[in-house]
Amino acid sequence: MIRLDFSAAGFADAFTALVNARREADADVARDVAAIVARVRDEGDAALRDLTQRFDRFDLDASGWTLDRADCLAAYEGLKPELREALELAAERIATYHAKQKPEDRDEIDAQGIRLGARWRAVDAAGVYVPGGRAAYPSSVLMNAIPAKAAGVRRLVMVTPTPNGEVNPLVLAAAHVAGVDELWRVGGAQAIAALAYGTDRIAAVDVITGPGNAWVAEAKRQLYGVVGIDMVAGPSEIVVVADGKNDPEWIAADLLSQAEHDPTSQSILFTDDARFADRVALAVDSQIEQLATRDTARASWDANGAIVLVPSLTDAIALVDRLAPEHLELACDEAEALFELVRHAGSVFIGRHTPEAVGDYVAGPNHVLPTGRRARFASGLSVLDFMKRTSFLALDEAGLAAIGPAAVALADAEGLPAHARSVAIRLGQG
Repeated sequence: MIRLDFSAAGFADAFTALVNARREADADVARDVAAIVARVRDEGDAALRDLTQRFDRFDLDASGWTLDRADCLAAYEGLKPELREALELAAERIATYHAKQKPEDRDEIDAQGIRLGARWRAVDAAGVYVPGGRAAYPSSVLMNAIPAKAAGVRRLVMVTPTPNGEVNPLVLAAAHVAGVDELWRVGGAQAIAALAYGTDRIAAVDVITGPGNAWVAEAKRQLYGVVGIDMVAGPSEIVVVADGKNDPEWIAADLLSQAEHDPTSQSILFTDDARFADRVALAVDSQIEQLATRDTARASWDANGAIVLVPSLTDAIALVDRLAPEHLELACDEAEALFELVRHAGSVFIGRHTPEAVGDYVAGPNHVLPTGRRARFASGLSVLDFMKRTSFLALDEAGLAAIGPAAVALADAEGLPAHARSVAIRLGQG
């Protein structure tokens, strides 16, 4: 963990190094993924069978390629009541939030009597990737599948690795709650390639969403254009802006909530209180030792953690915007005022009683968010990721007479005579 002081000499360079620190896939990952993608494109199911045996250590033919709705229902019914209720609460809140994102069609007549507008439609098929390696996340099932259903996607396909053939019942239960149509027991870059290109068994989809490791993220990057994607996501990150009135144990727990994801995750605290910074650092070190995920959290905190001392919390916001973090907590008296100043963040958690972790599960907004400073230009997953807009136009003779001559003039200026004639001939000019 590094400590930076805004007032210290060399702060600008040190903070720039923190902003630019690279924690994502290297050239070797890109090369390996390209080879996997090519195999799946060329060999289809045979490649999936071989790669699953190699990476997940089980035989798809022997164990089965899919899990059906009955399996998902059985897993759901087998949950303890409190866990089943938690899944239902999360699903209800996520569905309610995302239903309000669905855009409205436009159809209007303008002053020249020309009809124009836009029509929104869902993609036909969407694929959802759910991790199953370092951890299995039923919350990711809900956060990806429910917006797709809200959009009106007709065929919703889930792929998830099942290492050693072991299936996580929570993931199956979440698939039942979310209404997943197909569930395939394949993962990694090979699953992304299968969804993009299609195989004899798995029909191709139009959009792929969902988090994954560096190989999954790289496969999505390489296959964008063959298929739509939500984003290229990197390691998780959290920035906390906190004053000295907080309980340091609370803030330490918030920082570790992301550090435990992966050794490449990043947790950063901005504070205007040096004593509080010291207390948080001690609390982080103490809490790490109590975590079942201590090895991962320790590696993340030691390599990528940071505490930044600023003259005031207002001064922190410009620095936060440079980081454009995935998650931003504002744990201070002036949280609302600071929120108004924030320009770049995937999701913001306002106030001392709004830990980022509640947003991962039951709050409603999506937890699939841009990382690696991409919040400067990208947004979290939404219903719109599963939809596309088709514009339309309808002119009558009067409408074409009103705007057609300008189109002819512009086409001529661009040196495109066929364009110009296409309009002019209807105006009696050609």
